[in-house]
Amino acid sequence: MCGIAGSFSARPLPDNREPILHEQLQAILHRGPDAQTTWLERNKGVAFGHTRLSINDLEGGVQPIRSHDDRFVSTVNGEFYDFKFHRSVLMAEGQRFRTKSDSEIALGLYRKHGLDFTRYLRGEFAFSLYDQEKDELLLIRDRWGIRPLFIHVQDDHTIHWGSEVKALLAHPDIPAELDEKAALHQLMQTIAPGMSAFRNIESLSPGHLLRIRKNGDRLSIEKIRYWDLDFPEEGGHDHPDDENHHVERVREELTRAVVHRLEADVPVGCYLSGGIDSCCILGLATGAMQSPVKAFTIAFDNVDYDESSIAKEMAASMNADQEMITLAADDLYGQNYIDTVWHAERTFYNTLGVAKNLMSKRVWDCGYRCVVTGEGSDEIFAGYPGFKRDMFLHGIDHEPEHIRAEYQAALEKTNQLFKGAILSENERHHPAFDAICGFTPSWLQPWMETLDLARPLLADDVARELADYDPIEEIASRIDGSMMAGRHPLDRAQYTWAKCQLEGQILNWGGDRVDMANSMESRPAFLDHHLAEAAFKVPPHYRIKGNIEKYVLREAVKGVLPEVLYKREKFAFMAPPAHTDEKKKARVRELIHSFLNRDAVSRCGILSPDRVEGFLRDYDADTDPTSLVRKDALLNHLLGLHILHDKFC
Repeated sequence: MCGIAGSFSARPLPDNREPILHEQLQAILHRGPDAQTTWLERNKGVAFGHTRLSINDLEGGVQPIRSHDDRFVSTVNGEFYDFKFHRSVLMAEGQRFRTKSDSEIALGLYRKHGLDFTRYLRGEFAFSLYDQEKDELLLIRDRWGIRPLFIHVQDDHTIHWGSEVKALLAHPDIPAELDEKAALHQLMQTIAPGMSAFRNIESLSPGHLLRIRKNGDRLSIEKIRYWDLDFPEEGGHDHPDDENHHVERVREELTRAVVHRLEADVPVGCYLSGGIDSCCILGLATGAMQSPVKAFTIAFDNVDYDESSIAKEMAASMNADQEMITLAADDLYGQNYIDTVWHAERTFYNTLGVAKNLMSKRVWDCGYRCVVTGEGSDEIFAGYPGFKRDMFLHGIDHEPEHIRAEYQAALEKTNQLFKGAILSENERHHPAFDAICGFTPSWLQPWMETLDLARPLLADDVARELADYDPIEEIASRIDGSMMAGRHPLDRAQYTWAKCQLEGQILNWGGDRVDMANSMESRPAFLDHHLAEAAFKVPPHYRIKGNIEKYVLREAVKGVLPEVLYKREKFAFMAPPAHTDEKKKARVRELIHSFLNRDAVSRCGILSPDRVEGFLRDYDADTDPTSLVRKDALLNHLLGLHILHDKFC
């Protein structure tokens, strides 16, 4: 895990490009404190920068990495698993390597397979690869968007990239301006795929690569999709009546994914909440490791949101060495909140991102640089409440109506605490999603309600500018409807979530950005693409069986789970919102005073100071639990937007 920055131009580089590149690396030093290195070919317009967090080949893996014959040069952020196997095969075929780093296998695989080399890359990665012979550049991002990669194209002649937006903004030719459309998306929680918070800066789509060649004094940029979530057409799932087949396949692929992610030249620990995902990873890691696993757990000061008792039981059952951090108002707000927004470069609806930022710092302080995590399980095994609601509404027409109603009532009851954020209290529809998906996914509906609260807060000039802009239509326009055609409703719901919320939320302020804030690499085992492809083939009725979500996963790992967890329904992992106690209310008021005062809102220029004040009055006076959950989410987004403006613009 590292940070990269660079540029490729159809024109020679200016003399000041190297010191600028060092400034860009300095902006993301937290991603790699061990070494900062550059490689430039001024006449060819190529500048590569790398800031390193040493995980494999601690002494010899300094980047940029060059192939043995100097034809290929690469900077890599991430990890490639199976690299020892691939390196051995390539050496047997005659190739040679300069290092023992996993990163170098990308060069050997590209030499052998060309653009098809992505088929053999297993892991989490975002990297650049320059072919000196062809004078062309590749930028590649992993299948899910676990590792970030942002792009800015300058006047059609130069492309800039960086692991974080702040690396791009450190370049004097790239202005720091918040994008008004992106701001509206952030306020409603759902950024359109590829969108960043900043004007003229986009993220490279997961599962895609850019092939960049020179055409005179201009660049030719070709975007190529090399992987996608490809569910079988409805009725085409493997072994529809053989539950045991899928249980065994999931168990095998998950175990392999965990074991791969324990490979490193530094100690590897595990994140441990009270959920099935992290608990089963701890159980499988315990079986694979020769010593007790170091497990890191977040506890909250509110019993309604705290799962640490189950995590303790799990850690004890596996003889794990558990490290627990208990967080309260003073931890979740103040400077920690501000720092987390700076690292995430986008807003968030809940302070779970702050909590995970603090947890990754504890991991580093304990001498660990690497943890295996549980992100992605809900995405591939249908764990979220919205997926269950869509299954009950659209995916089990064969069940009697009273059975579907019972399932729905049970779902509403067990998720009452999160109504307004996780589930909407009203059924909403949008024609753009109805057109590509057949229905409007339940996960999107609460944020449509939030949009109704957020849009009236816009400043008059921004409201006029965005009068004809429909954020929901924009999101739908960036999703490939052909990948949902003929698929089961549950598959469609999972596909849309993965394209929007996984990359833009779970893997951002819930993953890479808050982990690498403290130079700590997270490895989400469930997002191993071999495991995911096995999960896509699991029939929907084994992902959600009756009223039991993630059924096939539960059965695959029940041997390592406490009984209470095996039988427990999915519980959303969230920090207690600000309205839940007086100390949190007091701390959030301090942030409001600093970042949502009239002058701050006016300087940002996106929202109306009068309307923001009106919203804050309504928030203080509100007593309805569902309304408060929604307004608390919007308040976090309002704060985050103005912190972004204060820190970057």
